[in-house]
Amino acid sequence: MLWTPPADARQSTRLGTFIDLCERRTGRSFPDYEALWAWSAGDGLEEFWAAVWEFFDVAGDGVLEQILDRRVMPGARWFSGARTNFAEHCLRNLEASRPAIISRSQSRDRSEMSGAELIDAVRRARAALVELGIGVGDRVAAYLPNIPETIVAFLATSSLGAVWTSCAPEFGVRAVLDRFSQVEPKVLLAVDGYRYGRHAVGREDEVAEICAGLPTLSAVISIAYLDRGLADSVATVPVLDWSEVMEAPTDSPLTFERREAEHPLYVLYSSGTTGLPKPIVHGQGLVLLEHLKVQGLHGDMGPEDRFFWFTTTGWMMWNYLVSGLLHGSTLVLYDGDPNADGTETLWRLAAEERVTWFGGGAPFFTACARAGLRASEQFDLSAIRAVGSTGAPLPPEGFRWIHEHVSSTALISPISGGTDIASAFVGGSPMTPVWTGEIPARYLGCAVAAFDEDGREVVGSQGELVVTEPMPSMPIGFWGDDDGSRYSASYFEHYPGMWRHGDWVTFSDRGSCVISGRSDATLNRGGVRVGTAEIYRVVESVPGVADSLVVHLEAEDGDDPGLLVLFVVGPGEGSVVAPDLVAEIRTIVRSQLSPRHVPDEVHRLDAVPTTLSGKKLELPVKKILLGADPDVVASRGALKDPAAIDAVVEVARSRR
Repeated sequence: MLWTPPADARQSTRLGTFIDLCERRTGRSFPDYEALWAWSAGDGLEEFWAAVWEFFDVAGDGVLEQILDRRVMPGARWFSGARTNFAEHCLRNLEASRPAIISRSQSRDRSEMSGAELIDAVRRARAALVELGIGVGDRVAAYLPNIPETIVAFLATSSLGAVWTSCAPEFGVRAVLDRFSQVEPKVLLAVDGYRYGRHAVGREDEVAEICAGLPTLSAVISIAYLDRGLADSVATVPVLDWSEVMEAPTDSPLTFERREAEHPLYVLYSSGTTGLPKPIVHGQGLVLLEHLKVQGLHGDMGPEDRFFWFTTTGWMMWNYLVSGLLHGSTLVLYDGDPNADGTETLWRLAAEERVTWFGGGAPFFTACARAGLRASEQFDLSAIRAVGSTGAPLPPEGFRWIHEHVSSTALISPISGGTDIASAFVGGSPMTPVWTGEIPARYLGCAVAAFDEDGREVVGSQGELVVTEPMPSMPIGFWGDDDGSRYSASYFEHYPGMWRHGDWVTFSDRGSCVISGRSDATLNRGGVRVGTAEIYRVVESVPGVADSLVVHLEAEDGDDPGLLVLFVVGPGEGSVVAPDLVAEIRTIVRSQLSPRHVPDEVHRLDAVPTTLSGKKLELPVKKILLGADPDVVASRGALKDPAAIDAVVEVARSRR
């Protein structure tokens, strides 16, 4: 056990105060977190969400007639009768003179935006969008980095009841068009480029191609992030300058279009590495209630917090970060190379900005541990009270490193969920102990369990992560999927009427869990199933192995275990790994994991192919090894390093 809640957690946290409310509303007693969770995800599901609505004083028009119409999936309808607006709730708790956004960037100087300045900027951006004909239901697309202008534009879009969608400027043209063309945006916001490390990356040509591929555009708003802006020639539609738009005289008031809970707020996208990305639609009131709950109760987030999460606008964690405004928290943004000055880059930022809530990807924390960084000795991190991790399972060494070298008192909250729900199913809470290597708890209102192949719940052994009751932030659906068939096929076919997420998970009898990787990338050798994350934890503990990726090439003969092919980033030459390293890898896998999962082949890469958000391309790599066209199974524009896939192609050719 790494961390235990303070003795006064029930009295000193928002979660404790919320439990008091639930006890008053129900006349029941909830002596601990697990008791509250069991009620919130079971018989008390509707009453729980009614309590969330009351606790956070959700504002809206109409009358909240019904929390949930019926417990069915898909098809459940939430919060009928009431109309809310997401942007309104983001702006209502800001203090006029206190920073609402602090921005750090490699492309320009540090900046601050007060609550009053943010509200005025949203008002002006809203007026500009109205002038461009944007109204309820219209789509506004952004090819922007994680900077204040992006947040302003998003909140202005939400205030109008319009629909937001974004891609990071690191995305290539094809990846952007694969996403934006599905939702047919009316206005595009874009930067002229950005700086990453020491390099300036121009995007004028990419923006021109994107505009040419989006015939529904009526205007482009240019942000001069590299101080040159976008020329009128990039598009056949008017190109407006952001600075001029924001400085234009206007007395237009900031009002909010309140809409039903299921009115679209934004469209997020699946990774798009194995086909056209799924355009996942999330609702105004649905995301609102989910993020009030997960950040306000599980994160204990409030006006006193400075909330940082390293993310780009192409990852749902950007949307999650922006929701910190719902609680009056100050957002700390960073755009650029997170390793510009080595692994200490973001920790220096955290110290200088007095970050209280620090979030990043699991590989980042693992890299810090392997680099031997002693962050709390180098920097004053005393303000940090919680550390969040996502994007991949956080290995035990990551837990220990955070506890020993960031803060021994901070809550460690590894979360697991995804773009599909714009949130998480499991994570930490201020009233739940943290055990090394385990995600502490199932989130309130989330009936999550592990199921075996026969649809039976299992505890203490690995199963499919399944959600057995509706959640508000389950998608409204996929854009353009009018009959819902694509949506149903994605989540509800395997266990009819229940959400199958596609992860392997093992729950303990205390409610904590371990995610073992994607169930569609399972390594089933001789009937022994092992998640890819388990392989990575073992292999990457070997000195010299910086990263790894594993795939299982099944044989047609059921008695043949097939081939386990492992790629590692480590010493060697070309695709050849040093023989002593191969021997060490095979020995440790045999002894610590399973003799059946000793890799048959080990190949070297300079970099593991990943998406821009850091997810390893297990299925595309597997398909390439089986002979598929790499440009068909992997959209290079959606990859962090498009060239990384080429080394896999060479290995595939040599194997054939």
